[in-house]
Amino acid sequence: MKRYDNLRINVFFGLVLLLSGLILYRLFVLSVLKNSFYSLTAEAQNENVANILARGNIYVKDGENDFLAAVNKKIPAAYIVPAYLKNGLNLELPAVVTRILGIDAGMIEKTIAGGGDAMKILARNLTNEQVAEIKNLKIKGLGITYETVRFYPGGSFASAVIGFLGYSENGRAGQYGAEAFYEKELSGLTGQKASVFAGNSAKKVLGVFESAINYFKKNSAGQEDKTRARPADIVLTIDKTIQEFTEEKLDGLLSKWNAIGATIIVQEPFSGKILAMADRPTFNPNNYWNFKPNLFLNRSVQEIFEPGSSYKPFTMAMGLDLGKITPQTAYTDTGSVTVAGKTIKNFSEKIFGQSTMSEVLEKSINTGVMFVENLIGDESFLNYTVNSGFGQKTGIGLPGEASGDISNLYSGRKINYLTASFGQGIAVTPLQLINGYSAIANGGKLMRPYIIEKIIKGNGSEEITRPEIVGIPFSEKTTGKLKSMLVGVVDRGFDKARIKGYGIAGKTGTAQIPDGSGGYAKDEFIHDFVGFAPAPNPQFVILIKMDRPKGITFAADSLSPTFREMAQFLINYYKIPPTR
Repeated sequence: MKRYDNLRINVFFGLVLLLSGLILYRLFVLSVLKNSFYSLTAEAQNENVANILARGNIYVKDGENDFLAAVNKKIPAAYIVPAYLKNGLNLELPAVVTRILGIDAGMIEKTIAGGGDAMKILARNLTNEQVAEIKNLKIKGLGITYETVRFYPGGSFASAVIGFLGYSENGRAGQYGAEAFYEKELSGLTGQKASVFAGNSAKKVLGVFESAINYFKKNSAGQEDKTRARPADIVLTIDKTIQEFTEEKLDGLLSKWNAIGATIIVQEPFSGKILAMADRPTFNPNNYWNFKPNLFLNRSVQEIFEPGSSYKPFTMAMGLDLGKITPQTAYTDTGSVTVAGKTIKNFSEKIFGQSTMSEVLEKSINTGVMFVENLIGDESFLNYTVNSGFGQKTGIGLPGEASGDISNLYSGRKINYLTASFGQGIAVTPLQLINGYSAIANGGKLMRPYIIEKIIKGNGSEEITRPEIVGIPFSEKTTGKLKSMLVGVVDRGFDKARIKGYGIAGKTGTAQIPDGSGGYAKDEFIHDFVGFAPAPNPQFVILIKMDRPKGITFAADSLSPTFREMAQFLINYYKIPPTR
């Protein structure tokens, strides 16, 4: 009998301990895991906030400080509660409110007549004067509440990178840009269930404890319950000063050449860090609903295009790396090459005669890089193209990144390799192209480009992005030779891009646009210019791309001045001393 009593006592104490543990766990969930949510709720109630927006901030670099690029903002709204106003309505009230808020008196009367004790919003985004006047009326049922919204202090500043807070099937969520890609971090929703239960073991407890356990299980480990951590802040690698200057230059390009669009990226070559990334036309995330959805795309990572002659340095690097050519290797240009019954000419349709490989880049001779491709061989050309990052996503950490298109190189047709050697028949993203040039600039290392400097978690810890080498497509010796050749391209070809005292390396591309039926559009081109400085030890790489400019044919004429202005600005900004 005594043994039976001891067993019963032990079972009782075991059940007491289990229930106590469940209670303590529930308190832990409420006080720690969901602390930020409930603290925000309490704050909202104290300040008469009608909704709760728990979301981390987004910053960009601003010198030694950080600039708020996305933040939660509390805005005032005027409301009425019809039930308080319907009976004994002051007939002058609609007119008074109309005068203060500038809204239709008939709408106010209709809202009051509808009745109900729920709050009805009359107007949002009130001025301080409007708020004061509504409060001074001191009418029960008419007052001021506050709503939290996502606010972007810079307006359209870096909007393609940042994105906006919009709506999805599950409610408000980040759309496009960093807002979408880092939704989990910014919202604090980890998506993990806060469960300590395994299988059905807890259901074996009977009696009075069963209902308690089921309650805790429902509220602590239910299928719909997700752990809400304190939202994290993210800091972008974007430099505010460089980004602002970049956007100013973009606006000037579109205005001057009446182009349908333009993109500029600035990258730090040795780390892969993105210092500026901008598109035009663009949108304002504060009122994104006023813009067409196609403007939300980040064309730096989501749009592909045939690069044209700006791809020629990669073909030249392949030949140098394999030892098939040197900068002084000569060949004789006859103006065209015929393969499989098709004739491929130089873009200018000129005949240059005997030329060195350096002159091939300087004069942008199509037949010259086809000569190099023949020396390289098709298989090696494909391998180098892939190893240089083309035909695959870079992994920058932005949504919707395109892979580019090098499928022509898997067809086995010789003509596809020859046209690809001068950037026709393959498609790249602007980010892939500048990242490839960064590999040339930094000595042959292909870096993973990144746009997030760090993530500041709710507990104060920081997750810092570290530079990552993803491949070494070319040797340092090869890139050293190629850099000298690219300096020659600017020195002897693009006088509008030269800067006294500095070695500027770069190459333009004037690419035809596919017409969708196997040919190319006439008199419409994509211009691009990619370059870096100072050539011996590059501190920045710049890509400029412009779509369908009017009244000008060659990128050397349309983009060289803008490239020079940007390079000069960055040289001054970083206080880079002359190199020659």
